[in-house]
Amino acid sequence: MTFWVAFWVAFGTVFLAELPDKTMFATLVLTTRFRRPLAVWTGVVGAFTMHVVLAVAVGSALRRLPATPVHLAVALLFLIGGVVLLRADSDEEEETEGTVPTTFLRVALTSASVVGLAEFGDLTQLATAGIAARYSAPIAVALGALLALALVACLAVTVGRWVVQHVPLRIVQRVAGVAFIVFAVFTAVAALA
Repeated sequence: MTFWVAFWVAFGTVFLAELPDKTMFATLVLTTRFRRPLAVWTGVVGAFTMHVVLAVAVGSALRRLPATPVHLAVALLFLIGGVVLLRADSDEEEETEGTVPTTFLRVALTSASVVGLAEFGDLTQLATAGIAARYSAPIAVALGALLALALVACLAVTVGRWVVQHVPLRIVQRVAGVAFIVFAVFTAVAALA
């Protein structure tokens, strides 16, 4: 009984917390940028797996990590991503639309790196740690949290594929670049407040 309670508590909590999160948006942007949805999803789920294992293994100790440096690193990551997106040459992207810009592995590793850094110390990681500390069912908590995160990433990749087909890449890049810079500013302000 404890296994299923822990599983559903972890799944429900993490799914609801991650759905409107910046990581879902980052996954959507990565999908539109690389046009390799399976590679992006694989990388994102790989990063989520690392975070879930870490959260469950360390449990409530994650709550004691210094939040300010982690949040400032995330802010810097989003700032760099925003600048790169705003400076990208979308005409060149549109010309090579039919070709694969990078390998599956490179897209997956890039996606894992972006999401891995952005999720470190995130609410869902801390929630997973707290749930693992509360229930004596670490495997159930890990499976519930990972399934929720993988489902949210799948939704983001699906939306990203639709955006690529219906919205000009230049607009996607500009909107994403501005959004990333806004995320950077909010994250830095929250870290320093």
